[in-house]
Amino acid sequence: MAYFSSININTKSSLLFLFCFSLFSSEITEACHEIDRAALLGFKDKITHDPSDLLKTWNQSTNCCTTWDGVTCDSTGRVVNVTRPGLFSTDDSIFDTSMTGTISPSLGDLSSLQLLDLSNLKNLNGPIPPELGKLSHLTYLFLNTNQLKSSIPTTFRNLGKLKKLYLSDNLLFGVIPSSVFESLTSLMELGLSGNLLSGVIPSRIGKLVLLARLDFHSNNLSGRIPITIGSLKNLKSLDLSENRISGSIPLSIGGLSQLVELYLHQNRLTGSIPSSISNLISLQFCRLSENKLTGSLPASIGKLPSIQRLVLENNKLTGKLPATIGHLTRLTDMYFSNNRFIGKIPSSLGNLKNLQVLDLSKNHLSGPIPSQLVKLQNLQILDLSYNPMGLVSIPNWFSKLNLFRLLLARTGITGQLPKWFSSSSIGILDLSSNGLAGKLPHWIGNMTNLSFLNLSNNDFHSAIPIEFKNLSLLMDLDLHSNKFAGRLGNIFSKTTQEPLGHFNSIDLSYNMFVGPIDEDIGIQDSMSSIEKLALSHNLLGGTIPKSLGKLSRLRILELEKNGLSGRIPAELSNATELTSIVLSGNKLTGGIPSGVLNLVNLEEFDVSMNKLRGRIPPHNTTIPASAFKGNYGLCGAPLPPCNTAQ
Repeated sequence: MAYFSSININTKSSLLFLFCFSLFSSEITEACHEIDRAALLGFKDKITHDPSDLLKTWNQSTNCCTTWDGVTCDSTGRVVNVTRPGLFSTDDSIFDTSMTGTISPSLGDLSSLQLLDLSNLKNLNGPIPPELGKLSHLTYLFLNTNQLKSSIPTTFRNLGKLKKLYLSDNLLFGVIPSSVFESLTSLMELGLSGNLLSGVIPSRIGKLVLLARLDFHSNNLSGRIPITIGSLKNLKSLDLSENRISGSIPLSIGGLSQLVELYLHQNRLTGSIPSSISNLISLQFCRLSENKLTGSLPASIGKLPSIQRLVLENNKLTGKLPATIGHLTRLTDMYFSNNRFIGKIPSSLGNLKNLQVLDLSKNHLSGPIPSQLVKLQNLQILDLSYNPMGLVSIPNWFSKLNLFRLLLARTGITGQLPKWFSSSSIGILDLSSNGLAGKLPHWIGNMTNLSFLNLSNNDFHSAIPIEFKNLSLLMDLDLHSNKFAGRLGNIFSKTTQEPLGHFNSIDLSYNMFVGPIDEDIGIQDSMSSIEKLALSHNLLGGTIPKSLGKLSRLRILELEKNGLSGRIPAELSNATELTSIVLSGNKLTGGIPSGVLNLVNLEEFDVSMNKLRGRIPPHNTTIPASAFKGNYGLCGAPLPPCNTAQ
């Protein structure tokens, strides 16, 4: 599930900023200073591969101030800007390139340098030279998205004029040096994400009072969120996600009244969500998911007037959902899945007129569903699965919603599928693990938007109607553990709607389907992309079709306990992506084809309880003896050795 991207430098905005920054430089009246020329040539000398000739114009015989790409000087001939990023633009488009080599310490001799951008070059490696700490006039430093490998130089404490520092997406290690960031009091943006930094977030971070963006996500940081974080009154974006941060969310976080983005997900945070969160009046995006947060959701959550996306899933939150959530009228996405919420869904949620996603799945919520939710005309995704709601039936007023995804697995639904489904726009439907019964209706063929259908673990007992062929967008089908009967042809031969409608997965196991399996299954258009085919525990009989070998993307094939006879087709070895083949509990005869047992990706192979004979072919995959048991004619490793007569 994609919510919203983590904080990154916006590429186009950065390019525009760099262009405008260079325009502020005065008209050049002097030639390039010799010290600066030597420093830049020293940098070029450490570059071993420059595939797009980013440094082609940098040569000894020309003026670095007027003819060297990416270099800008002031009126005295001193270099003030060096911009050679891997992302660069022309009038029409943005180009992506790379550069290989190390950063020369000679850049530290550019004593007037204000802007250094070597970002997105991908292959710059080695350490960050401590000599960069001599650049006392440096205002902007972008070294992000490379392969730089070192600790953060303590000499950076001398960069007192620095406003933006991005070292993200490298291989930096060690602790965040407290002494450095205590000194960078002019800093407005700090990006250290996507590294290997460890240790704690220094409490002195609170001295960076001008900071508007702080991004430490995707490191190995531990310890607690410092209380001093509340001193950053200008902070608009805070991302500490994907670390190992523990302890509780400090009450002081309520002091960040300018905060727009708060990402603390995928940490080890405990305790309750502080009531001071209500002071975050500018907050639009909040993601606290994948932690160990406990306690009830404070009623003050309803005082976030700007909130659009609220993601609290995968915690241990308890208590009832506060009715005050209904005050969050700008909310578009609400992800509360996999917590321990109890009670009923507040009827006040019907006030969330902008809501597009409501995910309350995997909680302990009870029914009924408040009819006020019918007012959510922008709702596209509704997931109430795995709640003891005792719904009995799907409310008819659901037909007035414009849902694309409806997920009501294990919510106590009984009876038959409601007829209004036939005219709905639903594309993803999961009603699994309920008490639905009866026949799969002929009007199922009218649900032409379906791409995913899961009716498993119910009590359906019909054949698959011929109208099923009309589901030209269907790509994932799960009907396992029902009493479906009849032939399979209406599934395998369904229509497609290029480039969509080709199956990814089919699970029809634990039913009463009869065979034989259509011999042309492997050449059906709908099957050309299938990765999982599970038909185990049916009444198929017949032989295994040779055409299964034509399914070039098939990874999982399960045909257990189907009364299959005949030989294992050698043609299965042509399905080279196969990782799992389960053929146990049938009546298969003959030998095991060597090519099948030696498929390069094979991890699981089970032909137990058949009538196979002969020597088990030598194979590289480790397969237990139990996978061959019950075939009294088989011999050879991992079974006992064959008699010399065999």
